[in-house]
Amino acid sequence: MTGKRRISGAEIDAAELPAIGWREWVRLPDLARPWIKAKIDTGARTSALHAHDILVYTENGMEMVRFTIHPRQGNEDRAITITAPVIDHRHVRSSHGKTTFRPVILTTLELMGQRLPIELTLIGRHSMKFRMLIGRQALRGRFLVNTGESYLAGRRHRRLQPGISNDNPSGEDS
Repeated sequence: MTGKRRISGAEIDAAELPAIGWREWVRLPDLARPWIKAKIDTGARTSALHAHDILVYTENGMEMVRFTIHPRQGNEDRAITITAPVIDHRHVRSSHGKTTFRPVILTTLELMGQRLPIELTLIGRHSMKFRMLIGRQALRGRFLVNTGESYLAGRRHRRLQPGISNDNPSGEDS
């Protein structure tokens, strides 16, 4: 479906939005440098980041959360511990109908060369294939999702190759 649509009070021409696949390499530059494989989930309202050792605490009157991520699926050796302000707590219902109460943080999402503000809930996703889900709130008015494609923003290279930086998943110069 193409044409102009009103999204968040602005008229957007859907044909002008960049297309992304059902899975993409993304980065959270305010939190961690490595790229993370994310599932684009238009059925989910909110976005979620797989985290463990989640500890919510108060520091100088501000609610904070400390958590650990393993950016690469199947590689538990590389752990990154992150501290961020908590902006909210939300009840989130999973696709299985189970509701959990999760801390929410605000950070920056890097996808297809764009840097966008994103709210992330923190949850253990040990049994899931993806370290991150990007929900429709983060996508609305910014991207079209082509469910038949993957990695339209570029593939991340498994190991550094001459002239290719792991800082850019497509291997192209920025």
